[in-house]
Amino acid sequence: MKLAKQSLHAAVVLAMSVIASPSWADWADSQYAEVIRPLPANLEVQAQNPPAFSWAKFISRTPPTSYKLEITKGGVVYQTITTPWNVYLPSKQFPAGTYTWRVLPNTGTEWSTPRSFVISAASKVFEVPENDALRAAVLAKPHPRMLPADFKPVKSWSPELVNARGTALALLKKDTLAQATTFVLANDASWPVTSTTPSAARQLYINDITRVIGQNVRQLEASALLFRLTGEAVYLNEALRRGDALAALNPSGMTSYVNHDIATRSIMVSLAKGADILNGDLDATRKANWMASVKARVTPMYTDLISNNYRLDERPFDSHSTVAVGYVAAIASLTLGDIPEAQTWFDFSIRRYINSVMVWSGPEGGFGNGTAYGMFAADYAMQLWQPIGAATGVDIYKKPWSTGFANYFAQFLPPGAPGNTFGDAHEEYLYLPQLKAYMSRIATPAAAWYVQNVKTSESPITLLQAPFPLPVDTVAIAAPPPNAAVFPSIGWVAMHSNLADRARTSVFFKSSPYGSYNHSHGDQNSLVIDSGGRRLLTEAGYQDYYYSPLGVSWYRQTKSHNAITYGGGIGQVTTEGSNNLKYKGKITAFSTTAAVDYAEGDATLAYSQPITSAIRKVWYLRNQDVVVVLDKMASSTAQTFEWNMHAVAPYTQETASSVKVTNVDRSLCIRSLSTDGTRWERRTGPANPGKVEDHGVFIKPAAATSAEFLVVLDVNCKRAPVSISNTSSGRVLKVGTTSITLPK
Repeated sequence: MKLAKQSLHAAVVLAMSVIASPSWADWADSQYAEVIRPLPANLEVQAQNPPAFSWAKFISRTPPTSYKLEITKGGVVYQTITTPWNVYLPSKQFPAGTYTWRVLPNTGTEWSTPRSFVISAASKVFEVPENDALRAAVLAKPHPRMLPADFKPVKSWSPELVNARGTALALLKKDTLAQATTFVLANDASWPVTSTTPSAARQLYINDITRVIGQNVRQLEASALLFRLTGEAVYLNEALRRGDALAALNPSGMTSYVNHDIATRSIMVSLAKGADILNGDLDATRKANWMASVKARVTPMYTDLISNNYRLDERPFDSHSTVAVGYVAAIASLTLGDIPEAQTWFDFSIRRYINSVMVWSGPEGGFGNGTAYGMFAADYAMQLWQPIGAATGVDIYKKPWSTGFANYFAQFLPPGAPGNTFGDAHEEYLYLPQLKAYMSRIATPAAAWYVQNVKTSESPITLLQAPFPLPVDTVAIAAPPPNAAVFPSIGWVAMHSNLADRARTSVFFKSSPYGSYNHSHGDQNSLVIDSGGRRLLTEAGYQDYYYSPLGVSWYRQTKSHNAITYGGGIGQVTTEGSNNLKYKGKITAFSTTAAVDYAEGDATLAYSQPITSAIRKVWYLRNQDVVVVLDKMASSTAQTFEWNMHAVAPYTQETASSVKVTNVDRSLCIRSLSTDGTRWERRTGPANPGKVEDHGVFIKPAAATSAEFLVVLDVNCKRAPVSISNTSSGRVLKVGTTSITLPK
């Protein structure tokens, strides 16, 4: 259905182009929200040198076969590149300076609007060689290609290596031997092909396949690694047994790309890794069977990815497919020379994937789909970046985006955080071993601080194939990042009392340009507040399965978040497919000082008519441990507005316009300062099994075309005196000893 809709869009645009040139000002900047944006732009200093270039495809009766990309510096042409793609990553760094670029299709005469960017001393060099050089590097490395150059069998370990990884080795050996008898072999007979219609029953079926395939690929990879480390036949036999079972699965059955793309990519990458690690210990027939299974599973995935003229180049916001490109890149890197088609897969995927590892943020890092899916992305990184880096020599962990991704986790899932924030699966537990593993590959003081303070151990499988020492262990000084940060490309802000303190208060604010698309919710201009490892202002609900009736009616809705609704719970648009990208927010201001942090979000576009303005201003008074929220709403017709709030413990109403919630040993007092009769009312929502949730709103007394909410959220209910005074230009709100200026 999704591809059909995209094809319809393309057909409409093409039909229009037959009778007229594009009606919008700049053909490289599409009118469709799901189409790739032209970048770099806005004179922004680039995090990466060289930067990546992208633009919308030129729509005409005869599609262009190439584009001329012209880059100028100081009014002089610096480079002219001809490329068949609308995404281009130079292979060499640029000298520092200000640049302008534009692009021309070979079937048109209209240049795109010029855009400018800056390369400065802050731009980190990250060069990716061209495909032929990458291919040569891979073919020059004998199997096993996925293991680091310093990989050694246990008998050759130094005392330092034994001390660092001996415990992980012992644990992996123990678990793998035990699971050889407890993990059943994967078998098609367990999963007859069934309906593809989403339902709760189907989700349980898919979950069972995911579990069993996960156990089998784990056993294959662990056993192969242990055999290479120890030389013990018991591990070789277990690896062969699991690999044979996975290779025997029908690539058109329930583990197929169509029925379960996550299962099929796990199977194919596991077989490719197993064959790579066990090279020389696989007989020719067995290796041929494994490679045939890999080919049978990669082929439909690759065919899909290149469909509609390389569809992700035009419409990249597809969470499963962008990850699939990474799987194709890793498998191709491991099977070059073994599978003839691997060269085609490699040339298609490798630079595309390294160039745009994640489409859910800009170059500064982050993950617009929420921290839970950010954790899943970190897990994919652990599975894919090691083989890609070892085989090609390109260390994706050194990409500036990857460092930004680490900073994102430090800010939004800091050590001691009680849970996830924003987006689907926000109610899921934290994947701390994967987070620690990812952070261990980043050589920064912030990553070192994170690793030292996250109380868990990395998975032995990833640790035992990592370089020694770990990159994070080469950092001389560990230090947390700043107490506040903004990630503008995803529209997220974090404000902490003291990031270094596990008992910190954390205030998270979101107003995202990704809107409610994919795994994001209708939660623009929403808040989450934690303190002392307790969640005080939470997001409500849970995901039974993707886009379920429960998810559509409650979980993804604005009313289940700490944000503004009207008319009894009407909120932001969440049900228009790819058009959800249009219903978005934006961080319009951010500042931080030792005493006060400030953020402002504009969520006007996230609502449909009649809402004409939705602005939220948030102050975190660090020295008072108080949050002040000012909302201003406007509508073309009179509406009754609501300020939604949710907690994991019951609310206690203290006055008509104030409530208190206590979560074990932490409390939050929430008080409306509006003098127009705004009152608090309890609301109800679908039960969240096994959890306590309570819901309420501050509600205006009457419908109006505009509304203001001024709310003070007092962490631990210290009840400092609060006063408001008028000035000639606005108002001054004083909380304890801290004053902030409010607009009229």
